[in-house]
Amino acid sequence: MLVDLDAYRQTPLNEKPYPHLVVRDFLPPEKLSAAIRDFPTLDVGGLFLPEAAEIGPSVKEIIAELESEAMRQAVGEKLGIDLSGRPTLVTLRNRCNARDGRIHPDSKFKLATMLLYLNEPWAVDGGRLRILNSSDDLEDYAAEVPPNGGTLVCFKVQPNSWHGHKPFVGPRRYIMVNYCQDQAVRDSEAARHRLSTRVKKVRRLFAGAPAETA
Repeated sequence: MLVDLDAYRQTPLNEKPYPHLVVRDFLPPEKLSAAIRDFPTLDVGGLFLPEAAEIGPSVKEIIAELESEAMRQAVGEKLGIDLSGRPTLVTLRNRCNARDGRIHPDSKFKLATMLLYLNEPWAVDGGRLRILNSSDDLEDYAAEVPPNGGTLVCFKVQPNSWHGHKPFVGPRRYIMVNYCQDQAVRDSEAARHRLSTRVKKVRRLFAGAPAETA
């Protein structure tokens, strides 16, 4: 495997403020450069499905491992959730916009969230994920996670699973895997992402087009 499943199993679970864990070097450093190279370069903000851009072989393999039965069992055991038969939704982010990072707990259709960061060493203040104690104070955090390449964040989605980050604009790559309540809501969310990606591409096309003259 490319990812280090043993490192996930051996990382202690933090129960407060909600069940979560941070696994450093879940993707070992020697495998990171290939993953960054193979990550799609769709130059729009927001989340998009893997089908929306060309993905290289190492990223395809990582996604397959994140969706594997072994990973499912490890996540379920760690978070105390029965994930048997729960469908996964995989989305990617290539860029961070100024409005990203606002405090939120994740949507109710999700049971658990995994974020695998694929960035170079993170040197700036913005864009560092914060595990928050409350819904209205970004400075009231239990942990701060730089999105360094290879770092995995996993947490149980519940009403108080607040998280966010300070503003950042620029490349901030990650793979997100969500275990969903059921297939219907998973397919509905996938359809929403497809539509959103098409709209963004059209907007970018027209934004870059030369202005008409009378």
